Amino acid sequence: MEKPPKWSPTVLFDLCLPAVGVIILLVSLGYGFGTWRKPGPGIYPFFLGLCLAFFGLLLFLSGLRGRIPILSLQRGDRWTLFSMIAAFCLWVLLMPLLGYVAVTLLATFGLCKVMKLEGWLKPLFLSLGTTLFIYLLFDYWLYIDLPKGILG
Repeated sequence: MEKPPKWSPTVLFDLCLPAVGVIILLVSLGYGFGTWRKPGPGIYPFFLGLCLAFFGLLLFLSGLRGRIPILSLQRGDRWTLFSMIAAFCLWVLLMPLLGYVAVTLLATFGLCKVMKLEGWLKPLFLSLGTTLFIYLLFDYWLYIDLPKGILG
């Protein structure tokens, strides 16, 4: 005989994910998909909503079966998580002030060190490469202006 499902807050949250995904799907239909040669603004949120609904449903079903382990973070893991959250928050807050290039370089370097990437050269080259790639992608190839900040 099977155990009855446990309705924990995690399972209830997992039930909200497919609902939000379906709402995103429905709203994106109003934007239009466009064509294959010229995609419309609704195609990206449609696929995001589809993924959110699908994976949220999988999480919900596995949570009902009790197959999701309870998340418990060790002391070092908590520090890593909070450091990463702080780095992302500072990245967003400092972007208009210092500009994309400087803040992304510093944030990527900081995230590399928080995730314990060894040495100083690997994080430096990774942050330089990431910053340069995203700058080229958005500023030169897609013609989307990135924040320049006070340095700009």
